[in-house]
Amino acid sequence: MSSSIALLDSYPFAELADERTQSWPLVASPWHAALLLALYLLLLHFAPKWMASRKAFQLRLPLFGYNLFMALLNGYICLQLYTTSRALNYSVQCQPCQVSYDPLEIRLASAFWWFYISKILEFTDTIFFILRKKWSQLTFLHVYHHSSMFVICWIVIKWIPTGSTFVPALMNSFVHIVMYGYYSLSALGPRLHPYLWWKRYLTALQLLQFALGLAWGAQAIVSRCEYQPWLSYTGVAYMLSFLFLFGRFYTQKYTKCS
Repeated sequence: MSSSIALLDSYPFAELADERTQSWPLVASPWHAALLLALYLLLLHFAPKWMASRKAFQLRLPLFGYNLFMALLNGYICLQLYTTSRALNYSVQCQPCQVSYDPLEIRLASAFWWFYISKILEFTDTIFFILRKKWSQLTFLHVYHHSSMFVICWIVIKWIPTGSTFVPALMNSFVHIVMYGYYSLSALGPRLHPYLWWKRYLTALQLLQFALGLAWGAQAIVSRCEYQPWLSYTGVAYMLSFLFLFGRFYTQKYTKCS
């Protein structure tokens, strides 16, 4: 029995995990992340079939409340990442990782934990699409974005809730303040739609985020930053995939209509 438990708890690079976060909820075991991802993918498979013979829900008030909450949560995360990294005198260009129990370092790691939790909560985007029967929004881009970001954020909170990781997390949380702010206003109904002409610029803002993320990762590689080289290479590849997918989405949705 004990050998079976040990086998379940054995996974690559377990000994390199950040010891500070291992007791935090949904961090220690990879099976927690695997189960959450499996549930999300099962939801994508079965929930649309369940809704097929049912009338679409409006959910205006729940949508407004959810999007407003997510905007505020990302605002909190963004503020914590910014103020704490500034207080620690972190370098935007290159900040090596360190395991420290300094209160500011723990505060920064806590911000990364909330960032990870926010990616779990973002699965609710998909639930709303399904309940409202917005099938056109359940694209490969949507599923890839949500599922891959969740996995990456689990890796971050488990292994590297420190160092230069704050840069992409800061950019992402800022973009999500704007994005969820827009969708909270949109949920209030048609009377506000004339004032929400700037939706296309949300995608442009996301593309800017990916371009900056790509440039930032490339400079970390070129300058041989001591911050986890494997993550810089992975980040560059990841940003390229998003630039392609979001760029194609922007072209199909906006430029052809101009």
